[in-house]
Amino acid sequence: MGEINFFPEDLEIKDLKIILRLDLNVPIKNKIITDDTRITLCLPFINRLIEKEAKIIIISHLGRPKGINIPELSLIPIYKYLKDVLKTNVYFFRGSFDNETNEKFSHLKRGEVILIENIRFFKEETDDDQDFAKKLGSLGDIYINDAFSCSHRKQASIHNITKFIKKSYAGPLLKKEITAINFVIKNKKEPVTCIIGGSKISTKINVIFSLIKKVNNLIIVGAMANNFFVYKNFKIGKSLIEGDTNKIIKDIYKKAELNNCEIFIPEDCMVGTDFDGNGKNKNLDEILDNEIILDIGCNTIKNIQKKISESNTVLWNGPAGYFENKNFSRGTTSIAENISKYTIERSLISVLGGGDTLAAVNKINNKLSFSHLSTAGGAFLEYLEGKDLPGISVLK
Repeated sequence: MGEINFFPEDLEIKDLKIILRLDLNVPIKNKIITDDTRITLCLPFINRLIEKEAKIIIISHLGRPKGINIPELSLIPIYKYLKDVLKTNVYFFRGSFDNETNEKFSHLKRGEVILIENIRFFKEETDDDQDFAKKLGSLGDIYINDAFSCSHRKQASIHNITKFIKKSYAGPLLKKEITAINFVIKNKKEPVTCIIGGSKISTKINVIFSLIKKVNNLIIVGAMANNFFVYKNFKIGKSLIEGDTNKIIKDIYKKAELNNCEIFIPEDCMVGTDFDGNGKNKNLDEILDNEIILDIGCNTIKNIQKKISESNTVLWNGPAGYFENKNFSRGTTSIAENISKYTIERSLISVLGGGDTLAAVNKINNKLSFSHLSTAGGAFLEYLEGKDLPGISVLK
């Protein structure tokens, strides 16, 4: 299959209707946006389209309403946000899609924006329904997908819509995501170190197997490491563990040996008797039956710091511990600060991905710098795994 069709900056789009698929799935509490990162990332491109005097139709989703109009998942707070920050008329469309829909959008003038209500309020969206996709496609002259984080899903506004519109492109945010991940898996600058955290091996097993072939070092942290401790016959007290992982871990070590990939697991850890208390630094052979492993320990922090300092590329997905309690956030903070330090000092290529990783980084007070922060979760992991994402394959 060919190359991805990226949106050309010099394309003449004056007076043309642009369907722009974005990921504006931001956290909202009591109708107030609590983190606007995903919106602010989209603003430069929206403003460029406004300057080029296109007519912009934005499609996005919020949460998983499963085809039901749930007021708490309305895009109204996002509409109000865009109305405040964009220097143009911004409209909100809450109607249905039928043969007269085009007329409902006919008032849109050059440089104006219309935001469609949560597209997942329509069951046809998640069903990737052809007729629904055709109705969406009929609204515009050009389609641009700038929602990498949704591109692993076969949904009408991501996938089938491209069949019913003359020209389809990938937007600049999508391009940035793919370029950054390709620095790890294709155009890599060795040595490449990958730090993988989180709680379950099963959700990341295919990614781990794929990365083993592409990276020099694989560092396992977080609750995922507990399974490796059990494999090596250490007691882990009341720590979180996944069942029946011994065979998987044996395969991981076997594949790593075949591909000259070195696997590192923590040699010490911070433990507590509950998630809210204080922590104690302990070696792996000292953990009591009533204790929970909640972070990596001091020696492990030093080892990871050394490995980061020796690397030219670092990929990080998943925190090192229960960062929600500051007593167990030192490991995660240390990883973030060290990756940032070498990104600034010697141009380390650093790619961070996953919602929990970003949430952990956002809790750190210090100003940090990374080559790329991915807001995508599932799409990030599936692209790393080498899968051809449905929303991207249709743009080739």
